Amino acid sequence: MQSVIRDADVVFHLAAQVAVTSSVEDPHSDFEVNALGTLNVLEAARLSGRQPIVVFTSTNKVYGGMEDTMVVDRNAHYEYRDFPNGIPESQPLDFHSPYGCSKGAGDQYVRDYARIYGLPTVVFRMSCIYGPRQFGTEDQGWLAHFMIALVTGRPIMIYGDGKQVRDVLFIDDLVCAFRLAVERIETTRGQVYNIGGGPSNTLSVWVEYGEMLARLAGRRVSVLFSGWRPGDQRCYVSDIRKAYSDLEWRPEVDKEEGVRRLWKWVSSNQDMLRRLVDNGVPHSVVAE
Repeated sequence: MQSVIRDADVVFHLAAQVAVTSSVEDPHSDFEVNALGTLNVLEAARLSGRQPIVVFTSTNKVYGGMEDTMVVDRNAHYEYRDFPNGIPESQPLDFHSPYGCSKGAGDQYVRDYARIYGLPTVVFRMSCIYGPRQFGTEDQGWLAHFMIALVTGRPIMIYGDGKQVRDVLFIDDLVCAFRLAVERIETTRGQVYNIGGGPSNTLSVWVEYGEMLARLAGRRVSVLFSGWRPGDQRCYVSDIRKAYSDLEWRPEVDKEEGVRRLWKWVSSNQDMLRRLVDNGVPHSVVAE
């Protein structure tokens, strides 16, 4: 690791084990990748002597199930009763699932290396990131996964009731946030930001998103339903006001345009995606 980072000025740490289900099945490997792997990155950065900027992609799962946060059922989706702007960075951490624990441990190590060692680090607690070239699976990257399943004729399984809500962020907007965090490191060093689509880019996982897919495909989409998965939040929406204040950043690609762009890529690459699905689709390369 030290040989890789020794000449780096900026490190974007995106590598991770990204599936809650995989973490439950094999918590030891999940820990080695997410917690120990992040510590290894930080140590390599510290020992390089160059004080490289480290931007770490954490997750909204560090907030746990948020069982004490009142959620209201609005028929097609859930929403917060008391957080119209979404969940702020001050929300108490409450790791839930081995994945939440391992990512949360990395999150806190990254913060502490800024305090203890003066390393210029930034934490992005990210919501659902999506966009072209995302090979989503059932465990991660649900917007792409549902589209890929639809065009390749694979079944779609909905865990829970399909009304659970996430704020979705198009990949181009995430890249912009990465760049701004580095450009403004004197402001962002040691800081944590909730990064997502925010309240204007929320979707219920199936009741609303399924309608969008039906319009794009020109036909109804049938799905199967199963029980809730461990640690699955009924509602998560990022409060992105701190990122706007410090970075002057906000999403530019709204959910309708972003989903259309993703659909264009998926529908234009059906043969390639079918081959990948037949041989086992790789995990999504971006974390929720």
